[in-house]
Amino acid sequence: MKKITHVLFALGITALLLTSCNRQGKSSNGALASSAAEKVYVAPGEHDEFYAFISGGFSGQLSVYGLPSGRLFKVIPVFSQDAEKAWGYNEETKPMLNTSHGFIPWDDSHHPDISQTNGEVDGRYVFINGNNTPRIAKIDLSVFETTEIIEIPNSAGNHSSAFVTENTEYVVAATRFSVPVPQRDISIKDYKGNFKGTLSFISVDPEDGGMDLSFQVLMPGFDYDLSHPGRGASHGWFFFTTYNTEEASTLMEVNASQNDKDFIAAINWKKAEEYIKEGKFKTMPANYAHNVYDEETHTATSTMKKEVRVLDPAECPGLVYFLPTPKSPHGCDVDPSGEYIVGNGKLSADLTVHSFTKMIDAIENEKFDGDAYGIPILNFEDVLAGTVSQPGLGPLHTEFDGKGNAYTTFFISSEVVKWKLGTWEVVDRQPCYYSVGHLMIPGGNSRKPYGKYVVAMNKITKDRYLPTGPEVTQSAQLYDISGEKMELLLDFPTVGEPHYAAGIAADVVKARSKKIFNLTENKHKHATTSVSDVRVERNGKEVHIYMTMIRSHFNPDNIEGIKVGDKVYFHVTNLEQDYDVPHGVSMIGANTSELLIMPGQTETFVWEPKQVGVWPFYCTDFCSALHQEMQGYVRVSPANSNIDLSWSLGED
Repeated sequence: MKKITHVLFALGITALLLTSCNRQGKSSNGALASSAAEKVYVAPGEHDEFYAFISGGFSGQLSVYGLPSGRLFKVIPVFSQDAEKAWGYNEETKPMLNTSHGFIPWDDSHHPDISQTNGEVDGRYVFINGNNTPRIAKIDLSVFETTEIIEIPNSAGNHSSAFVTENTEYVVAATRFSVPVPQRDISIKDYKGNFKGTLSFISVDPEDGGMDLSFQVLMPGFDYDLSHPGRGASHGWFFFTTYNTEEASTLMEVNASQNDKDFIAAINWKKAEEYIKEGKFKTMPANYAHNVYDEETHTATSTMKKEVRVLDPAECPGLVYFLPTPKSPHGCDVDPSGEYIVGNGKLSADLTVHSFTKMIDAIENEKFDGDAYGIPILNFEDVLAGTVSQPGLGPLHTEFDGKGNAYTTFFISSEVVKWKLGTWEVVDRQPCYYSVGHLMIPGGNSRKPYGKYVVAMNKITKDRYLPTGPEVTQSAQLYDISGEKMELLLDFPTVGEPHYAAGIAADVVKARSKKIFNLTENKHKHATTSVSDVRVERNGKEVHIYMTMIRSHFNPDNIEGIKVGDKVYFHVTNLEQDYDVPHGVSMIGANTSELLIMPGQTETFVWEPKQVGVWPFYCTDFCSALHQEMQGYVRVSPANSNIDLSWSLGED
């Protein structure tokens, strides 16, 4: 096995060097000399055709790009604090980052997926996983803000998520690292048979999108890598790749790569619903946070949940089946028809494609090859649809264009390979620069992909951009796939390490975009919606400032009577009712961040003055020609001062 690992590493270095040399040796007759620039050019005032939501990886965020331009529009804060938008700093959003481990202001975001209706992306929500402290977040695309985060108990390394069923009945979350369930003090040497994985199914309310951890499926102690839903005929099923079927716990590079085949786990979630309805589950004590942001109050709340329903496949016949898949499969991808399930074996020379029709036949005729912890293993040959023979080195992920073609990334040989469903023949390949991981076709995880572009997300860039010290930017590359041959159009840098992306036609999302928050609907408990409500109140050592902002002044703008040792709450309402006129506010010495407040919205930050003096605050977001004049002062007196509170309303 060590020889195999060394060979793969050597091949990877060779492939990288070759492609790098080829790149350096290219003349001006390459892609940039063709019409590529014209194809990605979006004229001033015109809009991109697609939104691309690209995961931020270790940044914990979600980035929004336009396609084909590759322009970065926004970074949506999700699992990590964001000073630009005060996410996780202001009092309203701090509860969104609560977990059973306390306040966790960071995570590792990997796999976004867009909500679907009838198997088509509908532009309502984006869901994304937190990999480190297992969580699923929901981003509302009417405001491009995170509105819900649910923690996943009995899990570790929430990697195989967040993917949705074709009517957004469920979002799934599968553990990457198996752990003792329930957690307990146990020797790691006793891993085999004692550690478990969980596959979590989070239901989504069809009306308001509210999430709820409906049930978990308790699985053997494998690693669960990636997943995709069934669709069409396979609707009601979900498919997860596994590796480490050896149940190793040390030197995984070698010990988790021994078996010739691992599995794709096929989960019949319709059958799971039946078992839940029949009461065949066990209620397990748990402790996990459910955090919800309310747009009317502009405030988040965090609730701790205490139990979860668990199904054991050994006690629930027909719930789970294993499809043998070579070798250490990573991606698990289902074509638009729902018939083909592609297993991308990282250490396999071939791509394995299973047939859903054959799988059902094998189940009905009990064509089993033993079982694993009571879960039937189907015969490999009986579920195999076909094999793409030796298409490249290190296959990872596959997407589909809706025209009968599949596109697979190959990490070691640094390329995207196009092949035909049904005939399994390779019809095109294009190099990537370099070491490509995921790829994305807008709508590629749906019944109706937009088969115009593919975005490849690369792990290494080397010579593609200006050097920035030892670490260079991550990179995405845009290919035109509208013709028979792929054409490289564009490189563009990305935030963090992009793992996966989800794309959708811009017109589907733009129509739902909210322009302002209506002041008459502002139900924040500290909202100040008119100048007559502006005030400053003391309650012991707490001081509450009820402030408004509008171009180009604060009310109040001068405040006296604050003392050293006070805890000062700034409750600030943006009175603007015009599109794209946010205001910011920052106070010298505040140890949180500025606030960035949208029109009609209220936010709060806390300031604890520690020094006597007169301290300024100001607007941090350019709002008008008199932006520089949008400022104020707070006088801070000694703790034993008897100066009364007073404030100015900005009047002469």
